[in-house]
Amino acid sequence: MSTLIVIAKEPRPGRVKTRLTPPFTPREAALLAEAALVDTLRAVAATPASRHVLVLDGAPGRWLPPGFDVVPQCAGGLDERLAAAFAGCEGPTLLIGMDTPQVTPELLTVDFADCDAYFGPAEDGGFWALGLASPDPELLRGVPMSTPTTGAVQRDRLTAAGLRVRELPALRDVDTAADAEAVAAAAPGGRFAAELARVRAVSGR
Repeated sequence: MSTLIVIAKEPRPGRVKTRLTPPFTPREAALLAEAALVDTLRAVAATPASRHVLVLDGAPGRWLPPGFDVVPQCAGGLDERLAAAFAGCEGPTLLIGMDTPQVTPELLTVDFADCDAYFGPAEDGGFWALGLASPDPELLRGVPMSTPTTGAVQRDRLTAAGLRVRELPALRDVDTAADAEAVAAAAPGGRFAAELARVRAVSGR
């Protein structure tokens, strides 16, 4: 694969994982976001690709491992930011977010030999991964984001363009405290699960 992209926000209190507050404080939510990002970047770094890219809203910190090209997110809605991320790539490209710390290199190792696109549905109706053999920003522009039908609309956009789509397993995004518990249980050996346990122990929650 040519390019693996992670699109993410800098894990700063009040700017990330706001749906975790309450029960968590903004600082605790940011710590959980950082842990999720660390797990995600580690999985991406361990996945073979010609280029690993972090499309970032904010500034990189100590959580960023070596080997990533850091590209600032453009202005606009999420559809525009995703479109711009693909516009900066050539050849087969897979994009994921920072909300699925349970992701593994095995899930991210995809082969475009007999398909044009990969689609990873999220349990909340969105999508956690999108892969394009030939990146085309227009496949994302205008797709309504952060709705229960976002994934369905995006997948329909791919098939309407005549692309052969292969589905990846559905994953659960970390949006709420219940999501955090479920994802930590699915990946108990990760940084995210350890941080959730630490935060709960310190706060008594």
